Amino acid sequence: MDAFATRLLGWFDRHGRRNLPWQHPRTPYRVWLSEVMLQQTQVRTVIPYFERFVAALPSLEALAAAPLDQVLALWSGLGYYRRARHLHECAKRCMAEHGGELPRDIEALAALPGIGRSTAAAILAQAHGEPHAILDGNVRRVLARHRAVHGWTGLPAVQRELWRIAEAYTPDARAADYTQAIMDLGALVCTRRKPLCPACPVHADCVAHLEALTDVLPEAKPTRAVPTRATHMLVVRDGEGRVLLERRPPTGVWARLWSLPEGDGVVEGTSVLARRHGVTAASPRVLADFVHVFSHYKLLVTPVLYVATHVDDTVADDGDTLWVRRDDLGAIGLPAPVRTLLETLMEDAPCEPCTA
Repeated sequence: MDAFATRLLGWFDRHGRRNLPWQHPRTPYRVWLSEVMLQQTQVRTVIPYFERFVAALPSLEALAAAPLDQVLALWSGLGYYRRARHLHECAKRCMAEHGGELPRDIEALAALPGIGRSTAAAILAQAHGEPHAILDGNVRRVLARHRAVHGWTGLPAVQRELWRIAEAYTPDARAADYTQAIMDLGALVCTRRKPLCPACPVHADCVAHLEALTDVLPEAKPTRAVPTRATHMLVVRDGEGRVLLERRPPTGVWARLWSLPEGDGVVEGTSVLARRHGVTAASPRVLADFVHVFSHYKLLVTPVLYVATHVDDTVADDGDTLWVRRDDLGAIGLPAPVRTLLETLMEDAPCEPCTA
């Protein structure tokens, strides 16, 4: 076994995380779900979502059979909703094409929606003990520092070099433990800021540590200005205190989630409600702005509260419109900022009843 792996596994035996919920039992389904949830999300955030998800959908078969709305509701607040849609599509593909199981072949597994090379390797290593190298964000940071790999890790040439190192370091034995160990090292010791180098089992030959480069490596993605977009979210309440929602389009931000109708200002919002939803609304009230930050832009949201005075149910009878009570918000997929806004506003008393 390589000296790097030997030292890392010795550290893992003393300090590694061995009581995470997806480790008991460590089935392919549970490992896969955890790996997808952990993409761009920290362990402490993922744990309650994972536990709630597997309680509702305990198997790949249950996930495949579930309606997308249920999957998105369970995911709501975790962000990067494409991951949830990929999970659902992947489960259905496995039922149709792989006998109801995640395939054991790494190429077939990596080709499924939302998985890819590193996630496929992590599933096979942790669920089946197969020695496949992984390269998630934590591992990139560890290897870039240990071998002083310069350049942004998203560049193809840099990724190729990191994969080469990852494969050279991955041992044939204890693949599941090694995979967890190197992820734990990046999460707990070789952190993005202020790494705990004296506690690191491989610091003796870490080039970044020896050459005082831990603040430099891995190199950051080249920066660019983050644009700001603006929208008015239309919060329409009826006499029963319900709020009007519409389903987002199948592509783009918050795809297929339920959200609030949007318009460009109060007057345009009133027109959108009438034209698209058959709602005549009165008493518009502009509420305080808030900003939601995406990975590639900022969204400036101005909520506008309306009272519905008349609803023509024949206008929007297409399955993509929904009137919802506050108690029902937990059962549908909503973007986190929309959920927070609605839970706050719907604590108030119902608006005056519609006249028709």
